[in-house]
Amino acid sequence: MKTHSIYSSKISGLALMSLLLVLGCQTDDSDLQAVKGSSTAEIFTDTPIGMGTNFYFPYGPDANNPPGSKFTAWTVDQEVSYIGNASMRFDVPNADDPEGNFAGAIFRVDGAGRDLSGYDALTFWAKASQGVTISEFGFGEDFYPNKYITTLTNVSLGTAWAKYIIPIPDASKLVNEKGMFRYAAGSQGTNNKGYTFWIDELKFEKLGTIAQPQPKIMGGLDVVQPSFIGSEITLTGLTQTYNLASGLNQTVNTAPSYFTFVSSDNTIATINELGVVTLVGSGTATITASLRGLNAKGSLKINAGAAFVNAPNPSLPQNNVNSIYSNFYSGVTGFNPGFFAGGSDTVNISEVNFANNKHLSYQSIGFVGLGWIGTVNVSNKTMIHLDIQLKNTSVSDLRIELKDFGPDNIDGGGNDSAGGYILSNQLVQDNWVSIDIPLNQFTLSTGGGGSGLFNRNNLGFVIFVSNNGASFLVDNIYFY
Repeated sequence: MKTHSIYSSKISGLALMSLLLVLGCQTDDSDLQAVKGSSTAEIFTDTPIGMGTNFYFPYGPDANNPPGSKFTAWTVDQEVSYIGNASMRFDVPNADDPEGNFAGAIFRVDGAGRDLSGYDALTFWAKASQGVTISEFGFGEDFYPNKYITTLTNVSLGTAWAKYIIPIPDASKLVNEKGMFRYAAGSQGTNNKGYTFWIDELKFEKLGTIAQPQPKIMGGLDVVQPSFIGSEITLTGLTQTYNLASGLNQTVNTAPSYFTFVSSDNTIATINELGVVTLVGSGTATITASLRGLNAKGSLKINAGAAFVNAPNPSLPQNNVNSIYSNFYSGVTGFNPGFFAGGSDTVNISEVNFANNKHLSYQSIGFVGLGWIGTVNVSNKTMIHLDIQLKNTSVSDLRIELKDFGPDNIDGGGNDSAGGYILSNQLVQDNWVSIDIPLNQFTLSTGGGGSGLFNRNNLGFVIFVSNNGASFLVDNIYFY
């Protein structure tokens, strides 16, 4: 499979895709980080501070999401400010704006990076034209090497100025950082209508009031996962939670390079600084971690078997296929194997690389939606194919659902359609089964209220549903 992002929203899929694609080809930048840069704290007061001339980089466009981020979403507003004479203004577009269907970008220093080791947080003041939730604010993304991305998600903005704090997980590592700020914002929560928000006094600070760090991997759970010699597993659910002076806890999504990882048995499993576990021998090994010397809650226990066979290689020509997930075809952009999931299911999702062929692993899943950027037109296709391997014996109700966003190409726009198909009676434990389903068979009602897939021009989700915790592998999901 291709290496893609694991993200919580389609707005942010492109941003995280950039992160993971770059991380996959990262080289050692320890020499670069050893050279300390300027310790300038301010990013924007009344004007951008020390950013150079070429520092704003919007996300996109993309083949499956041609508009991408609206390039003109960010401006300097001379009429509105918290302090001083100006602020940064962000105009989030309508979802159907042809110039861009969301707003998102990075602010990267044009020149030498900065030494942020003396600070403990990125702070700013913000307000919006109405009550909104912003998908992501953060720092550490510069498109290369992206080692220390830190992200605050689902940030609530009101119509009055308020201060926001993004703690730095380990400032000692940020001695030459160029990624000063990043954001991603869309209109899903505003009925696909645009709005405006403002940010002022954007800077790094030494607050001295950020306390009680609580790092986690795997979402703080002790996850047990079967695997095989020669496979690779990427850790998920990496966060750091701090208690702020207000008494509130603040949790940020934390890049793997902030952590120190340990394998209980390096003859069975090794792990690198990017959180990628490689299985080198049969047996059981447990991966744990620490951040700034504090043990992280959660672990990954891997039971590695000696034998594994990848799913069969598909043979259809590319021009007859719309691929969602496969090593053998080009397909959707920003593929997200856990775009939405029930309960704690997202920490039980991983992409496993075995013999240079990746597949998805789902452990004890209730329901999970596979998403991507944009939609896929499969109106000229009649079948969907997938290869699936059941890993537990008690599953009797695993099914696949497809959801189309309708002519308005908007999820939840009122003209969506969805339908389901039962898979359970075709599955064999610990064996790959190739399943080909006519698209006109997706007639079962779905949890979202769909009663049949009557449109196929704007397909937006593939969904797996199980009432009793299915564990399975899946590969080669494509329409033909």
